[in-house]
Amino acid sequence: MKILLVGEYNSIHYTLKEGLQQLGHTVTVVGLGDGFKKRTVDVNFVKPYETGIKNFLKRVVYKLFKIDLNSESIKKQFFQNKHIFQGNDIVQLVNENSFSTVPKVEKEMLQFIFQNNKKVFLLSCGTDYLSVKYALEEKFAYSIATPYLQKKGTEAQFQHMTQCITAPFEDLHHFIVKNVEGIIASDFDYDIPLQGHPNYLGMVPNPINLDKLKYTPLVIEDKVVIFHGINQNNYYKKGNDIFEKALEIVSETHSEKIDITTVRSIPYVEYIKAFDTCHILLDQVFAYDQGYNALEAMAKGKVVFTGAEKEFLDYYNLSEDEVAINALPDAQKIAKKLIWLVENPQKILEISRNARNFVEQEHHHILGAKRYLSKWGVDVI
Repeated sequence: MKILLVGEYNSIHYTLKEGLQQLGHTVTVVGLGDGFKKRTVDVNFVKPYETGIKNFLKRVVYKLFKIDLNSESIKKQFFQNKHIFQGNDIVQLVNENSFSTVPKVEKEMLQFIFQNNKKVFLLSCGTDYLSVKYALEEKFAYSIATPYLQKKGTEAQFQHMTQCITAPFEDLHHFIVKNVEGIIASDFDYDIPLQGHPNYLGMVPNPINLDKLKYTPLVIEDKVVIFHGINQNNYYKKGNDIFEKALEIVSETHSEKIDITTVRSIPYVEYIKAFDTCHILLDQVFAYDQGYNALEAMAKGKVVFTGAEKEFLDYYNLSEDEVAINALPDAQKIAKKLIWLVENPQKILEISRNARNFVEQEHHHILGAKRYLSKWGVDVI
C-alpha cells in the first residue's frame, strides 16, 4: 500500500513509517521536523519567516493585511510537491494543524488531500480542539491547561494551546472531522476527551523503534544522576518549574547523593544522547500517560517521572511505580518520590528493567504499525 503520513510530533510518524515499511508498505512522511527538535522527515517543509528581519516583516504584514507569510510559504511548498499529496491509499494527519499554518490556508491544503486520496484519518496527538476544550473545562484532575488557568507564564506561551478553541480553529476542526474516515488517539491524554465521539476509532499507543534505543542495565556506583530536559517554549506547560522546585528540595538534604544535569531546548539528536548516563529522567507533570520522550527514555531503562495515572495503570494492569513514576503537580510529592528512589537504589534498578520490558511489550513499532493498519481497515497478515 501507498501511505502518506502528514506532520510530525516528536517521532510518531517516522517511527510508524519504519514499522509499516518492515510490513511491506511504501510510506512517506511530510512535515516541519517538530520545530527546534529537528525530527527526521522525508520531505521537510520550512518556515522561512521565523527569525531576524524576516520575522519582523512577517509581523508587519500580518498586522496590516492579516496575511501570514509563513503559511503562504508552506502552501507554496505544498503545491510545488502536490504529487506527494495525491494517489495514496491511506493518509494520516498528525493532528488538526499538521502544516502549522493559519486555518484558512490549512483548509486549502487539506481540501486537496481529501479530494485526491482514498482514505484520510486524523490522529489526535498534540493540541487540538477537543482535547484543549476538555482540559480548559477542567474535566481532568490536572492537564496542560492547569498552569494556564493558574496564570503562570504569559498568554504568548500558551497561544499554541489557546488558539485551538478560537472560532477559526473550531471551524477547521469540524471541517476535518467531516472529511476523515475516523480519529485515532496516541495516548490517554487524547483518548479520554474523545470517549463517546462518533468518529473515534480508539487508541494506538505510541510506536517506539527499539532497534535504535539500546538498553544498558543501570549501575549505581556513587551518586544517582537525575536528568532534567527543559523545552523553554513549554516551560510551564510541561511543569518544569515544579520539577526545578522539587530538585531544590532534594538538594537541601541529599546533595551528596545526587548529580543533576539540566539541558534547555536542544535538538533531538543531542537530547537523546544527553541523558544516556542518567538514572532518573524528569519528563513532564501535566499528563496521564507517557509521551514520546518518556517512552524513549524508558526504552533505554531510565526511571522516568511522567504521566502514569490510574487510567494508564488500569489499562495495562500495572501497579503504581512499576514502570514509571507518576509526576503529580506538587513539588513536595515529587521530591518525596525522588528521595525514596535515592535512598532505595535497588528500586531504581527494578523500575529500569520493568520500563524496558513494558515498552517492548506494548510500544514496539512493528506492533504499533499492525495496530494502525487495523484501525485503517487494512487486513494485517
